[in-house]
Amino acid sequence: MNRPIVRLGIDLAAVAALLAVAVIGFGPTFDGPQYLVAGFGAIVVGLAIAWLGQWRRWGVLPVAGVTLAVYFLLGGALALPHTAFLGVIPTIETWRQLALGTVTSFKTLLTTVPPVAASDGHLIVPFLLTLVAAVLAGSLALRVRPAAWALLPALALTALQILLGASQPAAPLVQGLVFAAIAVVWLALRQTWDADSAAQRIDNPAATPSRPLRARRLIAGGAVLAIAAGVGIGTAAFATPPAQRYILRDFVVPPFDIHQYPSPLQSWRGIIRDDADSTLFTVGGLPDEARVRLATMDAYNGIVYNVSDDGAGSSSAFTPVRSNMSPTATGTETTVRIDIADYRGVWLPDVGAVTEIAFDGDRAGELRRSAHFNDATGTGIVTAGLTGGDAYTLQTRVSEVPSDSALADAQFAPLTMPKQEGVPESLSKLAAENLGDAETPIERVRALQDWLSTDGYFSHGLADDVYSPSGHGAARISMLFGNEQMIGDDEQYAVAMALLARQLGIPARVVMGWYPDEDEADAGVFTATGDNLHAWVEVAFDGFGWVPFDPTPDEDNEPNDQNTKPQANPKPQVLQPPPPAQEPADLPPTIADDREQDDDKEPGVDWLGPILLYGGIGLGLAALMMAPFIVLGLIKGARRARRRAAERTADRISGGWDELVDNAVDLRTPVVPGATRAESAQIVGTRFDEPRVATLATWADADVYGPGDPSPEEVDAFWAQVDELVGGMRQQTPWWRRLGARLSLRSLRRGRRS
Repeated sequence: MNRPIVRLGIDLAAVAALLAVAVIGFGPTFDGPQYLVAGFGAIVVGLAIAWLGQWRRWGVLPVAGVTLAVYFLLGGALALPHTAFLGVIPTIETWRQLALGTVTSFKTLLTTVPPVAASDGHLIVPFLLTLVAAVLAGSLALRVRPAAWALLPALALTALQILLGASQPAAPLVQGLVFAAIAVVWLALRQTWDADSAAQRIDNPAATPSRPLRARRLIAGGAVLAIAAGVGIGTAAFATPPAQRYILRDFVVPPFDIHQYPSPLQSWRGIIRDDADSTLFTVGGLPDEARVRLATMDAYNGIVYNVSDDGAGSSSAFTPVRSNMSPTATGTETTVRIDIADYRGVWLPDVGAVTEIAFDGDRAGELRRSAHFNDATGTGIVTAGLTGGDAYTLQTRVSEVPSDSALADAQFAPLTMPKQEGVPESLSKLAAENLGDAETPIERVRALQDWLSTDGYFSHGLADDVYSPSGHGAARISMLFGNEQMIGDDEQYAVAMALLARQLGIPARVVMGWYPDEDEADAGVFTATGDNLHAWVEVAFDGFGWVPFDPTPDEDNEPNDQNTKPQANPKPQVLQPPPPAQEPADLPPTIADDREQDDDKEPGVDWLGPILLYGGIGLGLAALMMAPFIVLGLIKGARRARRRAAERTADRISGGWDELVDNAVDLRTPVVPGATRAESAQIVGTRFDEPRVATLATWADADVYGPGDPSPEEVDAFWAQVDELVGGMRQQTPWWRRLGARLSLRSLRRGRRS
């Protein structure tokens, strides 16, 4: 068997295995095995290009051109089969997406919740990255010594796969061990081959390593690998706890404004009235005493209770749904299934502290991509909107509600709550008056709850109910406490208790959702309707989290006087004398509204971060592909400068001749290494039909071997002739060969052999 062919096959197989380790790491990012077709296909094609370039002695530019052509020719079949004709032949749409995907595919992948769908063009990322890495790694393995340079593209691909992947990797320890094993064994083999070649070059049979020696080298390498693997596993398992995995997806948050959607509490009366008997959705696996949360609101502006504007950690801090939600949540792990029926809206019903959401149905991909979640409030939203037939499964942790005895010594959690605006002035006095003898935090909260639920009366204000206006603005809350009887439903009582608690410095918020009534507690599947919709208050206790409280009176607790509508009490009109003139009051200086000032501010630079990130990724890829061009240009430029600035003028003449011959060699002229100037001049002159090359060779021999050193003027004249001849040779060569010659490695290899 031909030994070079065997070594070539082993080199390509080792590089393919190293790249395959990185490709397999994309598994958690995609929702199917299609990424394997794109990744492994790119490995095969990329290594084939590397081998073809090495066989044909192509420079960097031809290899890059072939790589670009293959990307557009095979990208449809391997990355965008849904856009290609018969899944193989590229179309105009295929080429359009491939061209745009070199930049936009990375942004789309980072802003889409994994696992992503392969049909959305996300396969361009593993295909493009693996193709470029395969071409670079294969070319370095076949052309450059030492072979360890080939590990750099493979490591770069692995690093990019980690940064662009999901937060939960497939098997990072296995990936690292397999990569290290392949690299160590392959480099050990290459070291053995290089030693064999060196021994044969000096033609010393005694220096050729014997088979037992080579076997001992491989055994020693395997032992080192085994020891390193054992130390690595032991260190990872016992030395340090698992560290958090940082990925680009965690720092790239697509723009999302929760205030585009109205507070769900505004639609309270409509749901109660129109959907009382409608099945909005069903919940399977709901634990005992658990509640279904629709939205959590912690800010009040005198008109509506809504989410706040306080940024991170507040009720408005929604981020795309990740695979590792609520990582610090405690409670009993359970699985809850929710099937949507007549419910319509963007707010996502959920239970407990959600750790994972899996959407089902025909719109699963659309819902997953548009889902956002707030870990601080346990509230989800789907911008695509929920509709009949949608379904999803929640992995969640549900905690038991602590008893009053457990909260006896608990203090309120030290939280910073949003500032309340537009609160009726009388609420502070009412809250203080109705605390009674309450001293501990739990007693103070229970005092407020008991006052509202005991002294208040219940009414939805529908056709057959006692008059009770809808809404929870400042006027409606003032009306609740201003009438002879407190009349309202969950909407008014929950908001009233939260406002009263906040006047006392108690961290409280309003939650809207569902929970089973007593007669529905034992049902296997809970059915959410407008009739069992509720609102309640949550108070934060230190060490216990948010604890629910229900201030709404029982529905059977109806007001005594059925005629509770405000009555007009007209009095006889008496003409009153005009009031005396008064001095104009000293008004305080006008203070501009902060909100208007914020609206008038110039746009900030928040947009700059994503642009820099995506631009950096694009520039990084461009730099990765252009690096060989730049490096070779610098090497050849430095070689010319060194020759032109040699210490002896005779060496400058010799360097000028070498510059001429090297340019001819890069233009694919078959100059034999070690040939004399006359022999080289004959080959170059014949190739380009230029007799002045022979004259220049004679001139160089005379100046180099003649008596004395040539003058600087003679050197300048000689180099001028060299530049003129080189320019003429390039003009006789097609443009693609001229570009290839600038980045050809032939002259560099020729100089090394000489």
